[in-house]
Amino acid sequence: MKGALARVRGGLTLALQAGVGAALAWFIAHDLIGRPAPFFAPIAAVITLASSVGQRVQRTTELVIGVALGIGIGDAIIHVIGTGPWQIGLVVVMAVLIATGVGGGTPLVTQSASSAVLVATLTSSTGQPWTRFFDALVGGGIGLTVMTVLLPLNPLTVVRRSADPALQALADGLHEISAALAVRDGDRITAALAQLRAAESTFAAFASAVSAARENVAFAPARWHTRGALAQYVGGAPHMTYALRNVRVMSRRVKTALDDDETVPECLPAAIGLLGDAVGLLKQEWAKGAEPLAARERALRAVVQAMRGYDDGVGFSGGVVVAQVRTTVSDLLRATGVESSEAVRMVRQAVGRQAHSRTLRRRAARWP
Repeated sequence: MKGALARVRGGLTLALQAGVGAALAWFIAHDLIGRPAPFFAPIAAVITLASSVGQRVQRTTELVIGVALGIGIGDAIIHVIGTGPWQIGLVVVMAVLIATGVGGGTPLVTQSASSAVLVATLTSSTGQPWTRFFDALVGGGIGLTVMTVLLPLNPLTVVRRSADPALQALADGLHEISAALAVRDGDRITAALAQLRAAESTFAAFASAVSAARENVAFAPARWHTRGALAQYVGGAPHMTYALRNVRVMSRRVKTALDDDETVPECLPAAIGLLGDAVGLLKQEWAKGAEPLAARERALRAVVQAMRGYDDGVGFSGGVVVAQVRTTVSDLLRATGVESSEAVRMVRQAVGRQAHSRTLRRRAARWP
């Protein structure tokens, strides 16, 4: 029940946008412009607003082109061959082929076909195609106005709603791999790796939300004040995707190390757990709009912990795990806003401290 209520709250703004957009599109096209039955206007407004997050301007353009193609094809064919089941089928075939031939994406192809069907079944072939195209243009314009000026989505809310489950999935996966490696449970690692693969969809949604948020802030003056807080998510999203992929590589190598019965020193599961902590802290600090200092500190501790594996003794796969921890830490530092060269320097500095400590321990062992 709570999940359903949360989903309803999450979709409330979009529902309001669609309702207001449809009503305004009909009012302007019917009452102000004088179109007798401008049903393409509210349809275009709703499709514009209900399109998936990101690239709404591009999708609206494809929508209008698709409507024009569908209307033109439908009017032309129905005028010549009349109406009926096989005529409708032919209209759809032609609309899809032409939309595909001009290089249209899914929105253009879908809208071309559906518009052709509407023309063939619900409208008179005596109407002027440009009037229905004009209806779609009005609806698309109203949809853009509603989502950028009248009822713009809060980009931070949209991004956080997508970022939180993505980051949580990565943090949970790292903690599970750490726990499973500590007890040498290969089945748990396999299950955790499957969960990390499934997390690709949440990270794709995160990337789409960032794209939509950038567009929303650019075109919606009411949301310009969120630019600063949004920058952390915008800058960090691609690097967290890289981190996810590196963690998956690391997880497969962890499983190989167990399959080959390699020695696994305690520092390796500890380092992976610290990586999970760093991702969790990053999630919290981004949500607060704070500088992610704690996430950086925990990530660098993960490097130091992992490098101890060379002292404690690791096999080939264990060495790869150490390298992947190091690479993932670089990704996390970049996600926190650290420049590439500075991230490399910070990791090397942490590795250098560990190497220096290793040298001191060896000397102490040699000279009691």
